[in-house]
Amino acid sequence: MNKSEAARDSFSKGITCSASVFGAFAQDLELDEKTARKIACGFGGGISRTGNICGAVSGAIMVIGLKYGKEVPGDDGGATEKTRALTRQFIQEFEQKHGSVNCTDILGYNLSVQAEYDEAAKANLFKTQCPACVRDAAEILERIL
Repeated sequence: MNKSEAARDSFSKGITCSASVFGAFAQDLELDEKTARKIACGFGGGISRTGNICGAVSGAIMVIGLKYGKEVPGDDGGATEKTRALTRQFIQEFEQKHGSVNCTDILGYNLSVQAEYDEAAKANLFKTQCPACVRDAAEILERIL
């Protein structure tokens, strides 16, 4: 099973979008999957259903940071620039597929408003649109890392 399949499978079992993406890459980054899921959990649903950045995107950015991010002050080996460049590339590719990295824009509903959350659920977006975002985030990561 590749990373995008693992992420979608995890999401389909009830793990948040952010935790599904981050968890799919955890072992490669020397982090156990349970810990990765816990770290990323609060970012799901547009950062805890606040309608902000898509959780799949947040999970992906955490993967990039854990793999390439700056570890110590004064590290001038280009870690920050590499992390930022890959993050920008990821965002650009994700936006090409979904039109935005913002959960509210992608779904067309603000999940922080209970009535809109209920409408998104009724429209089946958590079973159609969200799994596509999780899959695409993991696929983009697999390609650019």
